[in-house]
Amino acid sequence: MLRIAAAMALSLFAGSIAYADMTVKVGVLTDLTGPYASLSGEGSITAARLAAEEFEASNPGVKVDVIFGDHQNKADIGSAIVRKWYDQGDVDAVVDITNSAVAFAVNQITRERNKVFLASGPASPDLYGKACAPTTVLWTYDTYAMSQGTGRALAKSGGSKWFFITADYAFGHALERDTSRVVESEGGKVVGQVRAPLNTADFSPFLLQAQSSGANVLGLANAGLDMINTVKQAAEFGIARSGMKLAGLLVMITDVRSLGLNAAQGLVVTEPFYWDLNPATRGWSQKFAERARGKMPSSAQAGAYSATLHYLKAVAALGSKTDGAEVVRKMKAMPTSDPAFGNGMIRKDGRKLHDMFVFEVKTPGESRSEWDLYKLVATIAPEQAFKPMGDCVALQ
Repeated sequence: MLRIAAAMALSLFAGSIAYADMTVKVGVLTDLTGPYASLSGEGSITAARLAAEEFEASNPGVKVDVIFGDHQNKADIGSAIVRKWYDQGDVDAVVDITNSAVAFAVNQITRERNKVFLASGPASPDLYGKACAPTTVLWTYDTYAMSQGTGRALAKSGGSKWFFITADYAFGHALERDTSRVVESEGGKVVGQVRAPLNTADFSPFLLQAQSSGANVLGLANAGLDMINTVKQAAEFGIARSGMKLAGLLVMITDVRSLGLNAAQGLVVTEPFYWDLNPATRGWSQKFAERARGKMPSSAQAGAYSATLHYLKAVAALGSKTDGAEVVRKMKAMPTSDPAFGNGMIRKDGRKLHDMFVFEVKTPGESRSEWDLYKLVATIAPEQAFKPMGDCVALQ
């Protein structure tokens, strides 16, 4: 009996030593130089580090290393970085990736290596649909949720004829597809679309097509610098003055800040996070701004923080980081809670659930300060915001 008790004590002691010596390594794969750099980039790295520091403060037995890489919006480059991280760098989880094409590649590699993909940046709902994996969680937003907000709001208010300028890769195609379905369900129709390569500088040919299409809504199925350039050039063409409403289908506060209120006022946008939404978001955003030269966080950056923090909580609760699928199962079993997104949960298919919000961009006269940019129009509950759970349940 004494030998059994001694063995149990030794086992528990050994487990505590292993836990005390645990180092978790998180890789932020982001866009540091391209069209999504301002809405993710250095800010996503800062956000992940804030999550690591917050976690370490209450879990002194675990050390968290945060490293980063630039995928340059190319699937082959992103894949090469992640393979090296997994095979040689002891990385346990990858976070961010604001490019769905890169995300699909990383999703597959992560599943093969049984690591964890915290998809806080990409927007394709296929990551919890036909491309879902037991090692992936789609965290922040997706094209389905964006269409339920901005697309439905404009369609209900008279936007019956839509023309799309669409980023010509998986993200843009999904955003156009999901918004088109919403518009048509409200009795509207799509009268035309064009596909623009990523990093397009001159949108004038596309805007001319939109003007001649007879549409009363111009749907911008792009993001980041591409979206900003489209809106700026649309202002030069007098699109809004001609009576056509601009629908920014994936717009973040960093985009609005870059555009300025004179150009962006009146835009209807859908986001899961806004720094000035409530006392908790304001408190966390102030911490972020202190690290980010006064800049407030985008939804993608807040998502990188939230996903990283919940992942680390699951690792601590499990006492292990080794089996990625097991860690994700633990993440799904635990309710989510943080100051950026409040309380939520992760569905069996890997879709993280929380409220989505429809905002209208303020006019210059309504804004009280540099980052006072939105006014709340509507709140969309998770069961209405996100695509219903599908066949991916069998994988969990």
